Order: sequence, then C-alpha cells, then structure tokens
Amino acid sequence: MADPGEPVVLGELLVVLDREGSATLHEQLELWLRDQVRTGRLATGTRLPSSRALAAALGISRGVVLEAYSQLVAEGYLTASQGAPTRVAATSGSERAPVAAGALATRHAYDLRSGVPDLAAFPRERWLRSVRAALREAPLDALGDGDPRGEPRLRDELMRYLGRARGAAPEPEHTVVCAGFTQGFAILCRSLRDRGVERIAVEDPGWARHRAIAERAGLEPVPVPVDGDGIDVAALAASGCECAVVTPAHQFPSGVVLSAERRAALLDWADEADGLIVEDDYDSELRYDRVAVGALQGLAPERVCHIGSVSVRLAPGLRLGWVLSPSWLTGELTYETALAEGPASAVAQVALADFLARGELDRHLRRMRPVYRRRRSVLLDAVARWWPRASVLGVPAGVFALVLLGEGVEEETVASAAARAGVGVEGLSAHRHRQLDSARGGLVLGFGGMSEPALERAMELLASAR
Repeated sequence: MADPGEPVVLGELLVVLDREGSATLHEQLELWLRDQVRTGRLATGTRLPSSRALAAALGISRGVVLEAYSQLVAEGYLTASQGAPTRVAATSGSERAPVAAGALATRHAYDLRSGVPDLAAFPRERWLRSVRAALREAPLDALGDGDPRGEPRLRDELMRYLGRARGAAPEPEHTVVCAGFTQGFAILCRSLRDRGVERIAVEDPGWARHRAIAERAGLEPVPVPVDGDGIDVAALAASGCECAVVTPAHQFPSGVVLSAERRAALLDWADEADGLIVEDDYDSELRYDRVAVGALQGLAPERVCHIGSVSVRLAPGLRLGWVLSPSWLTGELTYETALAEGPASAVAQVALADFLARGELDRHLRRMRPVYRRRRSVLLDAVARWWPRASVLGVPAGVFALVLLGEGVEEETVASAAARAGVGVEGLSAHRHRQLDSARGGLVLGFGGMSEPALERAMELLASAR
C-alpha cells in the first residue's frame, strides 16, 4: 500500500495527497481531479480507476474516493452508473481545442533576414553517411560523459581543417568544441568575468548578439566605431578595454574586411595592452572574388581566442562550433563548458569529424560559393533597379549584404511596410550600439536561403512597399 504522502500515477498523471495538510483527504482528491478536468489533462471520456483500485494505490479508505467521486458527479465533472466505470463527463468543459506548438520567429513569405544559408542545399545524404559512420565506429567512451572539451577525433580534424582552410594554428589540447558561436562566446564571457574583466569592446555597428551575450554574462559592452577598414584600433585603445570581439574576415553587418594595416595595429594593441582579441570567424570560407584572409589566431595564438561554427557553413540547427583557446584560458573554458553540460551530442561531433575527414565540408563550400555569388548579383541588380539612391556595402562574400538607404528614406517605415507585404527584413539600427541622428538608415538583407526567382520577387515587393 502506498504512502499517501508519495505521488501515485493515475494514467500519466501524478496524484499527491498530504496527510499532514489542513484539507481532508477527500477534499484534496476532489480539488486535484477537478483541476485536471478543467485544464483538459483529463479529457472527456477518460476512464478513471475504480474506487477500490484508486484507494489501494493511494493508501486511503475506499470511502474517501467514493466521497470525492460523488461530489464531482454531482457537480457534472464526472459520470457514473451502476456497473459502469467512472468517466470524465462530456459537459465538464474539458474539451479544449489543442494548441499547436508555435515558433517564436515571425514567418514571412519571403525572408530576407541575415545569417541564414541555403538550408535546402544541406547535403543530407552525405551527412547521414557520416552519422551512420559515427554510430558504427564511435568508441563506447563517446557515449558517456566524455571530455568536456569535445570528442578528441573532432578536435584533431578541426586542427587539420582550420590549419589548412583558415591559416589558424589550433592545438587539439586547447580546442574546445561548443554548441555554436553563442554558447562558445557566452562561456568565454563568463570565464573573463571570473578573471576580473568588467568591460569588452564590441564593433559599432556590430552583431547585436555580441552585446546581448556579453551583458548577460555581466560584462559591459563598449562600442568602438567601424569604418571602411574595419574596427578603429585607435578608438579601441582609447576605450581602455582589455578585450575586444571582432569579425575581421567579413565584418558584420558592414561586410568590410579588416585591412592589413588594421590587422597589424590590432595585434600590436593586444600586445601593448596585454589584451585579448575574440575572433568571430563565422563565414570566412564564403569569399567569392578571392581566397579569404587568414585567421588572426594563426598570427598570435596566445592573444586571439578564435570562435567558429558550422551555422553559416552548413546549417545552424546542427549546433556545432569550436573555440581555439589561448593556453592560459583553456582551463576556465573547459570548466565552464562542463557546467553547461558540454558541447553538442557526441554522435554529432564524431559525425562532423568524419564529414571533415572525407572532405565533405570542402566540397559543400565549393558547391555553394557560385550559388551565393549569383544570388548576391541578383540582389545587387535589384537594388540598382528599384533603389537607385541606395548603395550596397561590403566585399563579395557570405550570405548577406548591407544596403544603405537613400536620404529621406526611413528604415523603420520600409521594414514595417515590407512586413505587411510578406517580406521579412532586418534593419541596420538593430546592430547599431549608438543611435546617431545623422546615421543613414539601412537594411541587412540575407540572400542565402532564397532561390534567384524568389529573391527577384522579394526585392520587387520590397521596392513596392516603400
């Protein structure tokens, strides 16, 4: 017989009665059953246990159950008749239309928001082959808690890939696998906070999530201006910050590349200020006109914390990324990663290792570069045709372009009208840390996830919605 103070399962629901409570047992049972019926957890027609069976399960007298059932029958919540089971009544009000799970993001017929690659082009069969290989070949240790830094095989493959494709200098012992950039940067910010860092420099304009993650971790984001050569290193030095997060290979959202002079100056700043550069390397292999500039981390591994992921390279839903840590930070990052329950699943990590080893990521990127190049050209042609007073910034790379609107064109007005026309756009102001009255409005338009005809139509609707 069960202890009345312990939960008892009724179907898939837990019944808890408190013998020490002020309410009588039959009142507690009545209240619980009434609530389950009202909320729809016990749907119309649900068969309840017999009074004898429920009493035995709860460790109470049958009379308590009969009293509760009788009261709820009288109130219309339950039905009962001689020789038939007690059920939830059809008139109990428990019939509720099921509410389907919804998405937080607003859905648009044409989505021009930035950061989304061509998900339809995701190499499903090749990835499935790697998943099967992972399940077949992964050691038993991979299915346990494992190393909080990530699977050793993946860290070894990342060393080879990033050294070859990005000119980085990764060491597997100082590589930490993460569930994408957001987790990796959040773990880094918490580690820096614990080391006594209070402020972090961020690019302005710059990815709004850099600021949000830093603030959430307890750091003060300090905006540093960006111009045609990238982050203003003189302004960074004047800020007094000892850490800065930058997007040097393809600045977001301006699309510019950090110039050679600024790269050298930034590394000099890190040496002179005993500072740390956080390198957000999110889409560097997607350069169309030339080979992308190498990673800063390869020039100064002890001054640069390099964070990358497969989000734009493959698909954000894979939740796979990496942190190339300076040796003096690896311990803290490993500890924070362990507290965050580690990186992505071991199977996904070993699958990515196989995917890299077979050269599938290289092949996928080779296939996608000409696709994205054509889509960017369609976007530029449409801007020239429909928005003659606008200008497009940035190098031919990635899956987005920054369109600066003409004088007198209000960014918010355009974005609102576009949404009404079924076109989702992202305003530049969302990524400005300081809102200046003199700043031109702009749109950060993503073209990666749309076919060329759809992109043409979206731009036509966007132009007509002004």
